Amino acid sequence: MIYYLGQYLQQFWGPARLFQSYAVLITLALYLGFFLSVRLIPKFYNWLPHDRGREFTIKENAEAAKGKPTGAGSVFITIFVLICFILVPMTLYRSLLLLLTWLTMLTGFLDDRSVTSWGEYLKGALDLIISVVASFILYYGLKSISADGTVKFWLPFVSHLVTVNPVVYVIICTIMLWASINTTNCTDGVDGLSASLVLIALITLGIILYFVLGHKDISAYLLVPHLIYGAQWGVMLFALAGVLMGYLWHNAFPSKCLMGDAGSRALGFFIGVAVMISGNPFLILGTSFIIFINGGMGLIKVFLLRFFKIKIFENIRFPLHDHMRKNHGWSPTQVLIKFMITQLLITSAIMGLLFKVR
Repeated sequence: MIYYLGQYLQQFWGPARLFQSYAVLITLALYLGFFLSVRLIPKFYNWLPHDRGREFTIKENAEAAKGKPTGAGSVFITIFVLICFILVPMTLYRSLLLLLTWLTMLTGFLDDRSVTSWGEYLKGALDLIISVVASFILYYGLKSISADGTVKFWLPFVSHLVTVNPVVYVIICTIMLWASINTTNCTDGVDGLSASLVLIALITLGIILYFVLGHKDISAYLLVPHLIYGAQWGVMLFALAGVLMGYLWHNAFPSKCLMGDAGSRALGFFIGVAVMISGNPFLILGTSFIIFINGGMGLIKVFLLRFFKIKIFENIRFPLHDHMRKNHGWSPTQVLIKFMITQLLITSAIMGLLFKVR
């Protein structure tokens, strides 16, 4: 909206052209998201459900969270979607993905407010349906902007692009999105942890899509495809980073509110979408490695035990942040800082490998 308004107004007022600068739009999105979240989230405390304790977590975590407003993700995700429609030149393709992000939030919020939990299988099935629909949208959206009508990946240690079969793409994308939703959700258990790790992922992806893939000369130098709409995705990622910073303002230890499934599931979904937009599924290792280890290994452990009676990691509690607190005596602040440091070190190493060793 503002982008097109700037295009119209600049003929009457020269500075209006700045509304067509993606650097300006990124700055507006970041600050607008932050200040709106800081101001608006507390106003919904009385309307949000309250945490009733957590079944699969250590007692200290469950007691600390009990009674606090939860589902704050419903507020900041809605703010994020509105900011995107205001600041980003919108297409049907991006509109549908934003709608799915909001629907992922909605399923989480309805579970947050439900007296009886929806259960793992129902939530997993809903996540799967959303992931499959998003995979088809992503495939045909990327195909429509491809010069030769095909979707390609750029992969580690390979200098040329690899054409992806539609069925293979949908399978990979569905797994990516479903895993990202659920591992991010599992990481939400220590004040500020999930949001801080997701913030690292969002800023990393925003920089990649805007400064690298979205820049014709830099992408050519690094032998990666130029993403013509990379800057627009960069605005969206920094908008989400902004609202998440606003939420962290209230969620820093000791937290005043919790994002709930409403926030964690939507954040995981959008990270997965951005990774697939980038054209390299392996980017998820650079942006969300700790999230996947922290939450994903627990999912694998339960899956193998429940369906194949195979026991692994018997002496390790998952999510891993519970293991570090219960078995190693880490405080919530130690978990947060050490996990963030580890993720930043991993991000730096993997990005170097992905972009330079090709």
